[in-house]
Amino acid sequence: MPERILIAMSGGVDSSVAAARLVTDGYDVVGVTLHLWDYPDDGTVKGRCCAPEDVHDARRVADALGFAHFAFDRRDLFRNEVVEPFVEAYLNGETPSPCVRCNRGVKIKELLHLADRLEASRVATGHYARLRQVDGGVELLRARDRSKDQSYFLHMLPQSVLARLAFPLGGMSKAEVRAQARELALPGAEKGESQELCFVPTGRYDAFVAERAGDRLRPGPIVDEAGRTVGAHSGVHAFTVGQRRNLGVALGKRSYVVGIDAPRGTVRVGPREAVLASGASLAEVTLQAGVSLPLECDVAVRYRGQPVAASVRASDAGIVVDFRDPVAAVVKGQFAVFYAGDRVLGGGVIEAPRYAERAN
Repeated sequence: MPERILIAMSGGVDSSVAAARLVTDGYDVVGVTLHLWDYPDDGTVKGRCCAPEDVHDARRVADALGFAHFAFDRRDLFRNEVVEPFVEAYLNGETPSPCVRCNRGVKIKELLHLADRLEASRVATGHYARLRQVDGGVELLRARDRSKDQSYFLHMLPQSVLARLAFPLGGMSKAEVRAQARELALPGAEKGESQELCFVPTGRYDAFVAERAGDRLRPGPIVDEAGRTVGAHSGVHAFTVGQRRNLGVALGKRSYVVGIDAPRGTVRVGPREAVLASGASLAEVTLQAGVSLPLECDVAVRYRGQPVAASVRASDAGIVVDFRDPVAAVVKGQFAVFYAGDRVLGGGVIEAPRYAERAN
């Protein structure tokens, strides 16, 4: 009998083409959609994902390709594991990376549980990433299409999980995926692609947090590097270190957010030089099998950030990363992910950037 594989289906083009490729390869495919979030039905939100209509779109694709499809409600889990920590992080002056949290604590975890229930040996997703079989294990690699690479969000997955995953799109470009959807006449082949978080499709993170923060908003002053008040704001949640636009002040020169003091409600602005970091301390560090410290590697400090040369080492204060050259806007709450060429070596959440020159 053919191997049974579970395919995670969002109702979008990527997961639909991934499913089609699995069918072509002869797998016994079972489709699963996780219902994670709801949106108002007033037509104001376009290109959304994870909502009830996406369940419908995924089922249409499964029907067209001839395999069973199931939907499971995981809204409570998503809210507890992703949305509430996202809101808290912004209120605390951090800039979270919710897609890492979602893949680790919700999507991959739940899909593997469901695969066991549905007697599927492996789980496939529409992620743009690759896996390489090596002696004694599996290596996680960046996608061939670097502009779509999503290995950043998967860096923390252990060998036991990677061994059960498949990424059918890892060797394809987005243009090739779209062309294949059209060639196969898949339902939704012309469906648009969301560029924002699935639960904040408008991109207005500040409005999303404010709506859920209640009396926890922290308004306060905007100060320059000398401590002079140059403006006021309605909450630190609307700012991130390195931000240049929408500061609400005009200083006659290009200024950036260089610090956020959430307990005091203070946002500090200054020149770009003040957000150049020489390194950072990390928490929640995970390393792939066979990888040990110290490391000389490339490090990406944000999704789609260009990896830069760095070293990662253990210190008395914990795990730290040292950049060969200063890096702008190394932000607490984002993940630093380690690479050696295409291979993902591991990563950790940025706990405290280290600045060579700045007023503290």
